[in-house]
This record gives sequence, C-alpha cells and structure tokens, in this order.
Amino acid sequence: MLQLSIPRVRNLNAFRATISAVRSSHFSTAAPRVPNLIGGAFVNSQSTASIDVINPATQEVVSKVPLTKNEEFKAAVSSAKKAFQTWRSTPVTTRQRVMLKLQELIRRDIDKLALNITTEQGKTLKDAHGDVFRGLEVVEHACGTATLQMGEYVSNVSNGIDTFSIREPLGVCAGICPFNFPAMIPLWMFPIAVACGNTFILKPSEKDPGASVLLAELAMEAGLPDGVLNIVHGTNDIVNAICDDDDIRAVSFVGSNTAGMHIYSRASAKGKRVQSNMGAKNHAIVMPDASPDATLNALVAAGFGAAGQRCMALSTVVFVGESKSWVDKLVEGGKSLKVTAGTEPDADLGPVISKQAKDRICNLIQSGVDSGARLLLDGRNIVVPGYEHGNFIGPTILTNVTADMECYKEEIFGPVLLCLEANSLEEAISFVNSNRYGNGASIFTSSGVAARKFQTEIEAGQVGINVPIPVPLPFFSFTGNKASFAGDLNFYGKAGVNFFTQIKTVTQQWKDLPGSSVVNLAMPTSQKA
Repeated sequence: MLQLSIPRVRNLNAFRATISAVRSSHFSTAAPRVPNLIGGAFVNSQSTASIDVINPATQEVVSKVPLTKNEEFKAAVSSAKKAFQTWRSTPVTTRQRVMLKLQELIRRDIDKLALNITTEQGKTLKDAHGDVFRGLEVVEHACGTATLQMGEYVSNVSNGIDTFSIREPLGVCAGICPFNFPAMIPLWMFPIAVACGNTFILKPSEKDPGASVLLAELAMEAGLPDGVLNIVHGTNDIVNAICDDDDIRAVSFVGSNTAGMHIYSRASAKGKRVQSNMGAKNHAIVMPDASPDATLNALVAAGFGAAGQRCMALSTVVFVGESKSWVDKLVEGGKSLKVTAGTEPDADLGPVISKQAKDRICNLIQSGVDSGARLLLDGRNIVVPGYEHGNFIGPTILTNVTADMECYKEEIFGPVLLCLEANSLEEAISFVNSNRYGNGASIFTSSGVAARKFQTEIEAGQVGINVPIPVPLPFFSFTGNKASFAGDLNFYGKAGVNFFTQIKTVTQQWKDLPGSSVVNLAMPTSQKA
C-alpha cells in the first residue's frame, strides 16, 4: 500500500455535529473539511483546493470538500486491493452479519442522516427519511447474499464428470454518486458490492458528501474491515482516475447523460464493467376513466416532490380525451403546496440544489413560454420568508407543450410539470415512445384492457399502472433503458449481484481410469465412444 503522510481525523464528533445540523447563525465557526476514508482511517486530504458544501435554503457553508490528490486516490485503491485478498475469502455468513448490523445502525441513526441530507441537499426531512429508507431496503436485501450468490450444479454431465458454476467477486469496484439522493444511491452501490466479496471506492457528490461519510462510519461500526470501503472526494479528475485505474474492475454511476456517457465510454475502453443510470423524461398518460382525485394527487406528488430532483420524477403528463379538463384542478393542487426550507415541519418541497440549477430551470421554463407554451402556474419568483436567499422554485405548470420545445427535450430536474394532450391511448403511447429516454412511464386508468395495452407497448423500462413513481423494491432491479441507461446489468436485485460478480465454471472428473498408452486427441464430448 502507498505510504502517505496524511493527518488522521482522530475524532469525527466535531465534523458530525456540524454536517448533521443546520447552522443557526451566519457567524458560525469555520466550516470543517470533509475527510477521505482510506484504509479504515478518516484522513484529511493534503490538497489545499476545496469546494464549499452550501445549504441551498440559506447559502451558508456547511463544510468544505477537498479535491483529493492523485497519490491519495492511489492510496485508497491500494488499500482496497490489499483488503480484497482477505475479504474475498471471508465466509459469506460473516459478510451477511455485517450487513445485518449495518441495517440496524442505519435505523438507529436515521434521524441524524436525514437532517444531514436536508442540510446539504435541501429536501424536506420527510423526504430525506425516505431517501435513507429506500437505501436501507437495499442493505436488507444484501443480507441474503448467500442465496443471491448461489451457483448451479449438474451431476454426471458425462460418465463420471460433474460441472458446477460459482459466482466470485470481481475485486476493487467503484461508485460515482449524484447529488439528489445522498444516502440512497451510495446504498444502491457499496452494500451489494461488499456483500458479494468485493472492496469499494466511493466518490460522493461534491455538493452533499456528508451522508456518505456518516454511512461509511456506520459500516465500519458494523464490522466492515479496514480498506473494504474507501471514500475519495473530488470532481472530474477523480472521476477520470476511477475510469482509468487498472486495478478497478467495475464502475457504478448515477447522474446526467453527459457525465454518464463519458464515464461509460472511458471506463469501458479500459475493460471495466459499467452500469450508468442517466437522464429521464418520465411520462404519465391520464385516461378519462381514471379516478380524478387519486390521479391528480399522484401527479402533484410525483411531479413536485423533492422539488422535481428525482430521476423518476413525473415531469410530463399526457391527458387523453376529456381528461384534459382536469388541468385546472392540477393547478390548484400545485398552488396548495408549501415551499420552504426542508427543516420546517410544514414543508412540502424545499429548494433546488444550487443557484446554477435554479437559473437553468428558470431558463428552460422561459424557453417553453417563448416557444408558445402556456404558463398556468409560475413558481420562478417565489420568495420564502426567512429564507430569502434560498434556491427556491415553486410548482410550475406549462400547457400546450410540443415535442420540439427545449423544455420538453431536456430533463428539467425541477418542480415543473409539462402538460400535453392526445386524442387516443394509441396516440399517447406513440408520443411517449418517441422520446429518447426510457426510465419510467405510468398510466392512470380503471380499464384493465388499456393498462395491459400500455404495459405491453410502452418502451420505458419501469412501468406504473396507477402508480406514479414505479421504482421497484430491491428484490427486483432498477431497469431504466434507452438513453436513460448504459451497460448490460442494472442496479440491485439479481442484476446487481450479477454486475458485481463473475462466473467461474468447474468441470471435474473423479473416477477410476484404466491405464492406457493411447493418447486420444479428438475433441472431448459427452457421447460415449
């Protein structure tokens, strides 16, 4: 392992206290630096360059993320490579017990994790709890690793010969995380990877890294050995280093299409496995026979929840036939939502992640208006008392949207619902399928015939029938497709286990062989001569 003179963070209490609470004053003490985790020790980077982690509701600096030096990154990889030699041989039952303990500790500290997420990312506390809990479900699934990794066995495939296959870990794997789910996405990645016997390098989002640090501390408390999980912080340079490093065997990524395709191309060119979850434009088709109240409530929740910063947010609604008359009630639902800091008890949606994100969202809204869309609800100029400097955008609804508008072609990633109309289910399905993305799509209807036609003909990888956000539980897999995913094996579930393991097939012969001086050079077959 590379030897570095890196100062250890001997006590994380001060750091945890700061990143786990909203600062009460603009005159707080200097923000702490977020440590890396290398070889089982939280260590301060020697880099003098850093990025501020900013509370999006207040603009206060929560902490500072170092731009990790290359030699520090190499030390993390070296630590993971060394740890793999013993971790891969650790009994699967022991690895399962670590996961069982980890899920217990996450439950114990879920309030602390949620408060950190709200402080750094901005989502409401209730939504932050959901962020943690959906990740926790993956940890619970990883507790069954022994069953998930079972191979196959066929006895006597030929006379006295047996063949079996086993799933083995790959080695050092890495995960590159987005800002919108600071707990859930890391928990999509490293628990499955390490439960399968791999070691892991985690790069959190530089915008909200605190939850990853807290989760890593819990993983070590649960019994994860030194070097099995490592954390490095940074931006493009660290991402490229992950893609290029010969000792890293697989890369998981969730984020934008631009970054995702860069990572997929660069890492694949180096012979790595890559799973890359990217952008989305999730549609809901509303049939006239749907339940009006239940449907409208679902559209409001799925369109504006988490300020629209979900890869499975419902951003586009296609009203079929007479259901178009429901738009006015949809506007009423948007107006009823409370926009404020996520820590406020009555908050329905908080701020977006940054000033730059707010500007981008506002520009896309304006581009729709300039192209002929009708703005029924405009949340761009909202002012939140007590949080006047926050990155807030209220619920926004555009109608008369067409497929050639920039606001439709781009993933807005904000609390914006685009509304379109179709004369028939066939027209609506054709419209949705013409979009390049394929993360998810939903239909609201009381007709089994319409629902079955939709689920059969729609091209999106995750389909909801009267379900607005059809994200599957971890015993299935997250199955986005088309331009929303690059790779062959999806996240978690059976596909996730397959991604983090490789198959070894063993053919063995144990029988008395008659002595012979004759060498048979013919291709061996199962047919008896």
